[in-house]
Amino acid sequence: MPSTGLTVVWFLGVVALIPLTLWVLKRSGLATGTVGGAQALIKPVGQLNIGPGQRLVTVEVGSGDSRTWLVLGVTAQHINTLHTMAPQSAPLSADVATPSFTNLLRRSLGQQDKGQG
Repeated sequence: MPSTGLTVVWFLGVVALIPLTLWVLKRSGLATGTVGGAQALIKPVGQLNIGPGQRLVTVEVGSGDSRTWLVLGVTAQHINTLHTMAPQSAPLSADVATPSFTNLLRRSLGQQDKGQG
């Protein structure tokens, strides 16, 4: 049976390897989808949560002139292609400004205070 000291040394060695492994992944490009300076063939553009476990996701597929945007319906069981279109100049999320939770809370509290007063 190994001694407690040796077990602690192995544990500390494994814990020390975690940040080193993450750094190597970041530097290699595997974590960001770029390998050897080339961009990934699939890039997320935007998403909209519809309900629990249901989303609309827009992804860009391909590179160069053969790029295409796919609008996907994503659930826990299926991924369905809803629409295919040419890539847009600006991301879809830039077109629709979603108010932050803080602004929604202030607005609802302000309306509630006005109704009570």
